[in-house]
This record gives sequence, C-alpha cells and structure tokens, in this order.
Amino acid sequence: MTTTAFDLPGYRIAASFGVVRGVVVRSRSVFGTIGATLQTVLGGNISLFTELAERTRAQAFDTMLHQAHLAGANAVIGVRYDANELMQGVTEVLCYGTAVHVERA
Repeated sequence: MTTTAFDLPGYRIAASFGVVRGVVVRSRSVFGTIGATLQTVLGGNISLFTELAERTRAQAFDTMLHQAHLAGANAVIGVRYDANELMQGVTEVLCYGTAVHVERA
C-alpha cells in the first residue's frame, strides 16, 4: 500500500522503518531528442518525453517499493517525487516516502 498522506484510514502504524527511496538518473538519447525536436515543431504533447518521464517515475517508484520491502514494510506513507537536472540532458528522478508496517485498526 502507498499513499501521499501520512496515515492510512482503517489502519494503524505498528512500526516505522524510516525513509526509503528510489533514484533513477536518465539521459535522453540522440535519437529521442531528434524525434522530440520534430514533435515540438508540430506543438502539443511531446509523447517521446512523456513516455520517458513515465517510465522513469515508474522505475523510481518500483525501486522505492523494493527498498521498503527489504526493510520489512508493508506500506509506504508520505510518498513524494522530486526531479533535478544534473547536467544538460541528464535528469535525476527521486521517489521517496516513509516505510511502515500497518495493521488493521
């Protein structure tokens, strides 16, 4: 279970294991950049970048969940995303939250 809130209705937090995170650093390929540049000429959604962003966020989320599982958690609360450009064309995406073990209230 995951939530952006700091509690789960109907559950109580039995144990907290601290912050868990998933970090992914991605660069754009030359071919992807060329394709996206062509899409910008037409305007609208740049689907190549949208797909890259979605895959990157999903990978960061999955890595965070894996870290939570290794810590013994069955839920992550306070889930957040952050992204930073490390250098031109290279972006870091971070997904983080607090790993907890919850029980039905």
